[in-house]
Amino acid sequence: MLIDFHTHAFPPALAGRALAKLSYDCGGLAPQTDGTVASLKAQMALDGVDLSVVNAIATNPRQQRKVNDYAIEMNADPQIRAFGSVHPDAPDALEELERIAHAGLKGVKLHPEYQGFYPDDPKMIPIYRKISRLGLIVTFHAGQDYGYPPPYRATPDRLKRMLKWLDSPVVAAHWGGLGLWQEVLDTLCGAPLWFDLSFGYGSMPRSVAQQILEKHGPEKLLFASDMPWHRPAWELRLLDTLDLAPADREKILWANAKALLGM
Repeated sequence: MLIDFHTHAFPPALAGRALAKLSYDCGGLAPQTDGTVASLKAQMALDGVDLSVVNAIATNPRQQRKVNDYAIEMNADPQIRAFGSVHPDAPDALEELERIAHAGLKGVKLHPEYQGFYPDDPKMIPIYRKISRLGLIVTFHAGQDYGYPPPYRATPDRLKRMLKWLDSPVVAAHWGGLGLWQEVLDTLCGAPLWFDLSFGYGSMPRSVAQQILEKHGPEKLLFASDMPWHRPAWELRLLDTLDLAPADREKILWANAKALLGM
């Protein structure tokens, strides 16, 4: 079995425009799907993925309800588990979290760069408390983002400080902090949260991946790709280079995610 814990898809009418803008902002990064669920599922079949977690992101307060409407629609597909999103500046963010939970979504995605907040900003405490009361998983973009210049908002030290406000499962995307590898090793490894392993292929040395694996532990790692930007097959290539016992590989590929999602 293979569960991809970090993917994206957009409504068909918006997918082309969304991918074009994101690709441009990231310096021409080439998407591997057309941004739709149908294209995502076609790539899943090619790369042997059984289930994908699709992360929605509300990039402004006005759009969060529409974003979550589509997440709820996607979640009806047996090959998809969709996460919703709230925008920190939306006046109805707490009510929207209730709606997300009542609709059966297992988690939410927060993106400090796209949404303009720091993870350890006290203004986030009401949102974190509501997430905790609802028992939702929360996935944070972590580290660099190709579409934004430094300084970055979702740094390992800020993510670690944020943990004191969340009593709910936390996932730091991109191996805990894309491009901030030494900070991940020094600050975040061993903390009580999961790392998803998206976008590691081609962006990190094998030696760093091995150190994170050993220091954070395979029981807190989740296989992920960041489709449409990276293919699952690419991330498997990186994982295949690591010194990893078969039982630990199963944890990373599907068992950890299955338990976290309550499947």
